[in-house]
Amino acid sequence: MFSFFKKKEDIKKGVSFESIQEDYNDITPIANYFHNETGITFDKQIGILKNKVISFCKQKKFYSFEKLLQDIKSKPKIKQEIIDYLTTNETYFYREFSQIQEFINLMKNHNSNVKILCAPSATGEEPYSIAIALMEAGIPAYRISILGIDINQDALIKAQNAVYSDRNIRNLSQSILHKYFRKENDKYVLMESMKSLVTFKLVNIFDESFKNLGKFDFVFSRNMLIYFDKQTKVKAKNILENMRKNNKYDVFFGHADLF
Repeated sequence: MFSFFKKKEDIKKGVSFESIQEDYNDITPIANYFHNETGITFDKQIGILKNKVISFCKQKKFYSFEKLLQDIKSKPKIKQEIIDYLTTNETYFYREFSQIQEFINLMKNHNSNVKILCAPSATGEEPYSIAIALMEAGIPAYRISILGIDINQDALIKAQNAVYSDRNIRNLSQSILHKYFRKENDKYVLMESMKSLVTFKLVNIFDESFKNLGKFDFVFSRNMLIYFDKQTKVKAKNILENMRKNNKYDVFFGHADLF
């Protein structure tokens, strides 16, 4: 199948509009680049990846995977856009709550202020769940500092806005909803007092800059490693474990993050 996209730079170069053909055949170079940059592998979903990237190309007027890859490598804005497009994940409040409860029990024996890392944070349900659980356990707000990181910029904007649907809050009781959210039409908006407990940052754990975040008392990384191959899982595990202040506290990985 062929279609054609008229581009100003092609006209300037004297390239005929009709001579530009789509070339969406080999997705491998983009898959490899994406894996190297994010750790995420599509080995078992290469067809899904190809379809999504083709859709992205058509939206952004890229006539070939080769041209897209050139721009990804040279233009940070395009690189971020494709990362956002390929890493949209759904989550919800109080997911795998037994782990959060385990963390709360540890906190009850921890008398000083705590720094908590949540990687990834997606659209905010994970770090905000931790904040709510701490408040419900009677931990004063001044002791809590939570940093949520993600590679998806769109997700972080949604996290900062903290506006959620029925599906996102389905595990929360009415008393918690009344305490920490306000209802606006069919949406639930998190109170500013809770939003202030969490800071969000666009960071990739595989970047050197990740280490500059410092050390944390507790580290959460739930349901991220399921997107990595075995070698990358081990690499990510080592990186996250090195972010701990104290080795006696294990990193909280998701139940699906098998090694």
